[in-house]
Amino acid sequence: MSTPPSMDYAVKTTALGKTYGKGDNVVQALKAVDFEARCGELLMIVGPSGCGKTTLLSVICGTLHYDTGSVSVFGQDLARLSSGKLTAFRGKNVGFVFQQFNLIPTWTALENVTVPMLLNGSSRASAETAASALLKEVGIGDKLNALPSELSGGQQQRVAIARALVHEPRLLICDEPTAALDAASGKKVLQLLKERACRPDRGVIVVTHDSRIFPFADRIAEMEDGQIKAMHGPGECQSLYV
Repeated sequence: MSTPPSMDYAVKTTALGKTYGKGDNVVQALKAVDFEARCGELLMIVGPSGCGKTTLLSVICGTLHYDTGSVSVFGQDLARLSSGKLTAFRGKNVGFVFQQFNLIPTWTALENVTVPMLLNGSSRASAETAASALLKEVGIGDKLNALPSELSGGQQQRVAIARALVHEPRLLICDEPTAALDAASGKKVLQLLKERACRPDRGVIVVTHDSRIFPFADRIAEMEDGQIKAMHGPGECQSLYV
């Protein structure tokens, strides 16, 4: 059972703005977005393609600069961090599940999953032990030595999820984590995310188009045209399922 969400914020943005391009080609991707993700919750962000979901994620995790407003992650104002300190903060506190997996093609599943722990100073032995256990937990313990090219899309997604979880990040950010999974596998992954990452000092943000997993959300933020159009509470997430 996951921990009930608290009123402490894992992420908080205020009047967040981001534009791309110049002159006649300017696109305003984020328009004064006020956004809050609470510790202990799994928050989903939904909306049509191009509405700003991925841009918002990129700004929150510090991989994309924003133009106006502010972003804090566990109380840390990202704008106050130098480039090096931001990279270190992100490496320690944030786990990513990318839509395109982003696995290193010449490394095995086990080697891919060890990366976050090695970057944070763990020994190779402890990293491999943790990675092996987590790969077994996501259902591909028999594929430890397989290269990404030898895995199906769903299996690669499980490797990506294990890599995001292995260093116990405080914030887990997922971009379409169930896109390559069947319904049963997708539900298993969401249950794992809730069990492993929804704790009093942690939070999970999931961007998705997959309505099958809406019931796993504590809240759902609906985006449209660079803004948060509506916020749906716990009692409404189940009713949004189609």
